[in-house]
This record gives sequence, structure tokens and C-alpha cells, in this order.
Amino acid sequence: MRWLVIPTAGMVQALAGAAVAACLALLAGLPVGTLALLAGAVLLPALAGALFDLWRSRRLWRQAPLRMERTLPGAFSLGVPTVLTLVLVNEGPLAWSVTVFDEVDPRFAFEGLPQSLTVPPASRAELRYTVTARERGVALFGSTQLRWRSRGGCFEVQQSLGQPGKLRVYPNFAALARYAWLSGDRRLAQIGIKTYVQRGLGTDFRQLADYKTGDSLRHIDWKATLRHQRPIVREFQDDRDQCVFFLLDCGRRMRADEGGPEQDAAPGSSHFDEALNALMLLSYVALKEGDEVGAMTFGGLPGQRRDFAPRKGAATLNALMNRLHDIQPGAMHSDYLLAAQELLRVQRRRALVIVLTNFRDEDAAELRPAIKLLRRQHLVLVASLRERVLGRIAGQALSTPTDAVDVAAAHLFAQSRRDAFARVVGADPLSMDVEPAQLAVSLVNRYHAVKRAGLL
Repeated sequence: MRWLVIPTAGMVQALAGAAVAACLALLAGLPVGTLALLAGAVLLPALAGALFDLWRSRRLWRQAPLRMERTLPGAFSLGVPTVLTLVLVNEGPLAWSVTVFDEVDPRFAFEGLPQSLTVPPASRAELRYTVTARERGVALFGSTQLRWRSRGGCFEVQQSLGQPGKLRVYPNFAALARYAWLSGDRRLAQIGIKTYVQRGLGTDFRQLADYKTGDSLRHIDWKATLRHQRPIVREFQDDRDQCVFFLLDCGRRMRADEGGPEQDAAPGSSHFDEALNALMLLSYVALKEGDEVGAMTFGGLPGQRRDFAPRKGAATLNALMNRLHDIQPGAMHSDYLLAAQELLRVQRRRALVIVLTNFRDEDAAELRPAIKLLRRQHLVLVASLRERVLGRIAGQALSTPTDAVDVAAAHLFAQSRRDAFARVVGADPLSMDVEPAQLAVSLVNRYHAVKRAGLL
């Protein structure tokens, strides 16, 4: 065990006081020899006492050291404050004054460290602190640094307790949890998701039910009606066992992050994080509808592409989350055509292909042939993320002539972007160019529209 011995502030102040007194004595004319004898007579016993205090304290500590228990969650959510607990167990007969500092991953913000406390004999002391993950991926928590004071108060001894641990930081699924709760309560309109009456829609037979006012007469099951002596209709549901496949851009455009101290943006507000949140929410919705979900990334660093073969079932969302939770956008240019060719190679069955990207008008020449290639076999939805700052600039008040220039430039840029996007997607009503915060809800609504229209 590695020990680090540090003099206490009281001991340093005593030595400084002794040095000042010696200087004053010399200025007063005291001979150097006499001062040396006096200093030796005072400092040597004091030094011996301090060393004895250190030896005795370390001996007592070894006989009954404090034991540390740290409670960590199974994983963290991006931007969500999490309370961690440290418990110091003192099984010995002596109280110890300690200062505790936990080695938190540098990508976390934390509050409540370090903490100083006294642990009474034969007792447990609990302390809590809060951490907030600022980046997805794998987080490393090191040992706990414990600094305890010697019995005489001359020294502080620092040592490490516990073992390092690795934990995953997942995207913040608050939107997903809220969707699950609101869907169960039939209040999805609160978050902007449109719902539709399902009776008589779709092509998959669901069940037989009593006729109700408003049901279509063409759905009456005449054999069941004669058998039960009352009108019986067939109920249908949206087609199931279809495929939703995400093509996630991990190139340099997705590194856009409009957060900052002036906007007080929360962690996970970057375009890529918002796209990943939307991907997970729509995956949850599609899996609940009985469809299968797959994903493929493109545009990242060479050799870091992630694939997720389409599958369905309750465990699919967790598997997809574990596959994508730590991926980060790179500084490479995204090759849309190469991504489309690779998707056609791995996904031969017709699917709703959702391209999540950050479109620029100069990308039109590359994105258009990629979409055309994908549309030969799949239903394609291009979801592009638009910078929030454009809307803020375009909507600002015209207080000065410079503001008028900024507003005009924002409108001109936005119009140029809309024209280029329209040239790429054509008359496709599914594709969208939205701000990041609107992406998740817009995707779910588009998915419901596809299912309702039977486009797959």
C-alpha cells in the first residue's frame, strides 16, 4: 500500500513561527551559536515527538484500518445527476478524522467532493456526492483517496482504498420513458405525437368484435354475424414484422454542438446526441409495434463502423443501445454513396431506411445518387438536422442596421438550404429538415404515417 505523508497546516505554521522568531533574534543581536543551541534544544525534541506521532499513528491504523464501501449504479445516463454513496466502516476502538476524495472520471461534473468528517469508533459513516456525465461512452472511476490525520495532529497520511471500476454512460432516455408513460395514458399529444384510431385500419387481421357505430360495413364478418345473431366486424391492425433500418451519419457534420455557457446547454445537446436519442425512441416505438429494427453507421473513422442486424423482441433495444452508446462522430467526410452501397449489400429485404444526417447544400451532388440507389429497393426517409441558431437569428428583433443584415442573411441561407434539400429528396413528403429538438417526435409521426398508409 502506497502512503503519502503530508505535514499538517498547524505543523507548517509552527515551523514558520519558529523561523520568524529565529530571524527576529538574529536582528536583535543574539549570537548565531547561541541561537543554534536554542533551536536545537527546541526543534530536536519537537521533531522526535512528531516522528513518534507518525509511527504510533501508522501502527494504530494498521491494527484497525478504515474500510471503504462504494456504491455505483449499473450505468449512467448522459446529463442526469446521479447520487453516489461512500461508506467508511470503522471497526477499531479509535475515532479517525479523515478527508475523502473519489477519483471521478474527468468527463463527469461532480459536487460534494472532497468531504471531511470524523468516523467514531465501531461505527459506519456515510457520505454522498453527485456526479453528472457530460459524454457518452465508457467511464472510469479510480480508487478512493483517503487522507487521515495522525493522533497528535502533526501529519496527514494519504492512501488509496477500493478498486477502479468501468461503467457505461448511455444516452438520456427521458424522452423514451415519457413516451412509454404517455402512451399508456393515451396522452401522446402532449409531446406532439399524433395518434389515430386503429379500428378498420391496416391489413393484418387482429380480432373479431361487436359492431359499433362508425365501423365500415365492408368489414362485417357475415358468417360470425349469423352464428352469434348480432353484427360482428373484423378488426385490423397495422402491418407487423416489417423493418426499420437506420443509417446514422458519424461524419464531421454531426459534430455540430450549439451548446455553451451562454446557452446553458445540457450535456447531450449536440446534433449527434439528439440523433441518437431519436433513433432510440423510434426503435422503441417500432419494436412495440411488432417491427424489427436495424442500424448501420457511416462516415466515422476507418474500422469503427458499427452494424446491427435487424431483429425484434424485448431485448433488441438494450442490444442496440449497447452497440451504439459509446460511438462518437469523427472528423471525416461522410461518403453517402458508399454507405448506400454497403446498406444494399447487408439489407436485401425491403425496409424503411432512415438516413440521419446534417445536410448542407454542397452535399446535394453526393446525397442525391445515394438516395436514388436506395429507393430502388427501400422506402427512404432523409432526416436532416438544422442548426437552431438559424431560427434564433432569423427571428431576432431589428434593433440596429447590423441586425437587419443578420436576419436577411439567415433567411437567405435557410432558403438556399430548403431549395437544395428539395432538389435532393424531390417530392418526398416523408423526408424532413428539422431542428434537433424536434427530430424524435417528427420521426415517430412519420413512422406512424408510413404504417397507416401501408407504404412498406
